[in-house]
Amino acid sequence: MPKNTDTRARVLRTAATLFQTQGYHGTGLNQVLAEAAAPKGSLYFHFPGGKEQLATEAVTQAGGELCRLIETTLADARDPADAVEKVFGALGHVLAESDYTLGCPVAAVALESADTTALRSACGDVYGSWIDVVATFLTRHGLAADAARSTATVTVAAIEGALLLSRTQRDLAPLHAVADHVRDSIAATTGGTR
Repeated sequence: MPKNTDTRARVLRTAATLFQTQGYHGTGLNQVLAEAAAPKGSLYFHFPGGKEQLATEAVTQAGGELCRLIETTLADARDPADAVEKVFGALGHVLAESDYTLGCPVAAVALESADTTALRSACGDVYGSWIDVVATFLTRHGLAADAARSTATVTVAAIEGALLLSRTQRDLAPLHAVADHVRDSIAATTGGTR
């Protein structure tokens, strides 16, 4: 069982940010330790599985935090169309505040995870949790379970693409354009208003 210490938490948080901004292969363990101000021996003490374990836990933690942000945002929405506005708005705020460095906490790692089953599985679990949260919300607003799951999958995929375009263009316009389209599509599907 992993130890819970400040050093472990600091290494995990630093790794999550570096993996998010630089990807799995672009992030070195020495860089993680240096930026976390952690002693070299602490990495394998806290993460005996090395870089793969560190990345898996970092993706799971960062993905869970975003899942909770989505859940909180959805809880405050009056209808599905409003929920789209709020979720895309919250994600756009994070992206802009980070000077377009912090898009999706999973995407960069997911693109490089083909060669490691544990990391690929962690990324899949995170995406699945986001889809589950959105599908549950849509089901509560009248969509049948299959339609809610399908719409949630398309919504998460649209968010991913929009974040990537906005990050690379250093402009929230793609995020706003996709939000408008998704909002209108969900409003038409659920009978909500724009």
